[in-house]
Amino acid sequence: MDYYMKHILLGSLACLLVLFSACTGGQRQPVGTAAVSDSLLNPTYAKGFSVKTLDNGVRLVDVADPQEDEDRMPVDYHFALVQKGAQHVDIPEGYIRVDVPVERTIVMTMLQLSNFIALDGLDVVKGITGTKNLFNKEVRRRVKEGQIAKIGMEGNFDTELILSANPEVIFISPFKRGGYDAIKETGITLIPHLGYKELHPLGQAEWIKFVALFTGQEQKADSLFRGIAERYHMIKKRLAEAAFKSVPTVFSGEMHGGNWYAVGGKNSLAQIFRDAGADYVIHDDNTGGVTIEFEQMYATAANADYWRILNSYEGDFSYQALKASEPRNELFKAFRDKQVIYCNMKQMPYYEKAPVMPDVILADLVAIFHPELMPADYQPTFYQLLK
Repeated sequence: MDYYMKHILLGSLACLLVLFSACTGGQRQPVGTAAVSDSLLNPTYAKGFSVKTLDNGVRLVDVADPQEDEDRMPVDYHFALVQKGAQHVDIPEGYIRVDVPVERTIVMTMLQLSNFIALDGLDVVKGITGTKNLFNKEVRRRVKEGQIAKIGMEGNFDTELILSANPEVIFISPFKRGGYDAIKETGITLIPHLGYKELHPLGQAEWIKFVALFTGQEQKADSLFRGIAERYHMIKKRLAEAAFKSVPTVFSGEMHGGNWYAVGGKNSLAQIFRDAGADYVIHDDNTGGVTIEFEQMYATAANADYWRILNSYEGDFSYQALKASEPRNELFKAFRDKQVIYCNMKQMPYYEKAPVMPDVILADLVAIFHPELMPADYQPTFYQLLK
């Protein structure tokens, strides 16, 4: 077991001990009680949600696009979380009542599912969009045994399967392809999960606290996230204290369908590159990504030191396969120097784990960019140099 993973396990054990003593054996905490304060619930890095507890114990959760406004984005969604069984509870106008803890829900993305997996909250999940590239054995077992329904993909949902799953709420990604009109007609409350739009890796991971608000696992989520953030900053501190001779440059993506999809300079991927002590070659203000031609990408990244690729390749990906997909790929310096950073989603449950493991991704990247700062026997989890 490598040095870094030992620290993760020790941190997790400490969190579990705290939870055992403070959370009555790990049981779900009642929503709206003094045991969980707003300071614990409100995010530090995530910009897409906020929480306020009223005097009557009702929690007001406001959700909005994290990329809308650097100061405070317009609030687009309003939920009032009310303890199940509570009668005659006043909630502010404009808020949708949600009785919590939720016991049945559907999730639409792997990012959302990663939160439930990390919280050991799969008992609540009664529907997912599909099982393509899904590794989690427990989820696959539940799907096979009919405990979790496959409701179809975005834009082509099976309303009958959704209704048969009998969800109390459905977590959605409203800025993606959509197809939610049919679901809206069912009257089921739709909860937007916008973690994928966060611009900081820790901001995306912090949405585990958002999910926990609905499942009654607030203290567990807070403990898990504090461990993630502490490990992330421990690595950043190590980088800050080091004296680098030079800062390596890195680019990302590859050609698909005649174009190259490149994330913007303010994307969370660009941020984690910077936090790992590298310079992402695109310095614009785009928060998402843009599709560009090969020539433009080559002009930007021809001499970059590293090239990051995340794909789903059947079999073992190689430099030969990368060249076969686009012969001009061999022109990049990172290709010639064998400095391609790679993760194969056919072999690694990336989206089931990575959203709540930015600290591990950071460690993988530091081990590549600045190997002298990591233990000699460090074993990567997600990313390693392509052989």
